[in-house]
Amino acid sequence: MVVEDDADIADAVATTLEDNGYAVVVAANGQEALDKLRAGAPRPSLILLDLMMPVMDGWQFRAAQAADPTLSDIPVILLSAHVDVRAAAGRIAAVGWLKKPMDLRDLLTAVERPYA
Repeated sequence: MVVEDDADIADAVATTLEDNGYAVVVAANGQEALDKLRAGAPRPSLILLDLMMPVMDGWQFRAAQAADPTLSDIPVILLSAHVDVRAAAGRIAAVGWLKKPMDLRDLLTAVERPYA
């Protein structure tokens, strides 16, 4: 699942992943992502999460996800232009992080890691 409010970035990430055999669900903000997850969308094996979004940002999404026992075990990789993306990833207990703008090869490397 890609949770990203910038349509161009979301499209580039989704297309790259789909071109490499991944099924992708896209949400424009944290609330939309939660709604899709709770409405029975296919359970993602990984969530790629932006921090700065309207409606519900990545911080709020991650808090809601962590509080929901049906969603809390889905690993999250932070995608952000945050000045200290590594520290932000640590604060939300993300399994990884990529700083925007990101190299799409780095994206694929991050997604291919086992997070079980």
